[in-house]
Amino acid sequence: MPSRMSQGPSHGVHAVIACHPDDDSFTMSVARAYCAAVTDNGQEAVLRDLYRIGFDPVLKAEERGAEARPAPDVQGELDAIGGADVFVLVYPVWFATPPAMLKGYIERVFGAGFTEPLVGKHLRRATHPLLGGRKLLGITASGSSTVWLEEQGFGTALQVSFESYLARVFWMDTPAHLHFDSIVEGTPRERIDACLAEVAAQTTAMCERLARR
Repeated sequence: MPSRMSQGPSHGVHAVIACHPDDDSFTMSVARAYCAAVTDNGQEAVLRDLYRIGFDPVLKAEERGAEARPAPDVQGELDAIGGADVFVLVYPVWFATPPAMLKGYIERVFGAGFTEPLVGKHLRRATHPLLGGRKLLGITASGSSTVWLEEQGFGTALQVSFESYLARVFWMDTPAHLHFDSIVEGTPRERIDACLAEVAAQTTAMCERLARR
């Protein structure tokens, strides 16, 4: 699938960062449904399928620091998603956390040129050139039920907190989150279709907010 998909005049660009090793997974179906709804609304989707592009999530020592130059693969990602109005993270919940590859993408790409000592200054006055002022949406799935996860102390609040932290340090708008639980092999097609319809509705609402800017 091409990384950029658009139909008609574009009034907004959505960078969809999807992370799942199985191309036929529910996660990837969600990512494609989001992109399809974006184009149906006359806007542009940029899909970054981390496993299919073979993204290297390992942060290198020479990449750390505000003066470090992005590695060629990181610069390629910055070029691909630069100018996006919305950043959508689509991922499964594994061991109550995002997959390592997605975390590596955040560290290497979102965090390019960004260091912890700058956090305090950044929160007070700076704007992140890639992410500052943009919208953040997280769409997650888990095999366990939300009730079970919350009983273990690992409910969707953990993902919401993770995304809220990203929004705060990168100076993004208040994030939105959509979670689908009990997604396992053999989940009825009717349930999957209902989930994808909910994704399309969420996407349309996001597109409408961008169009009203």
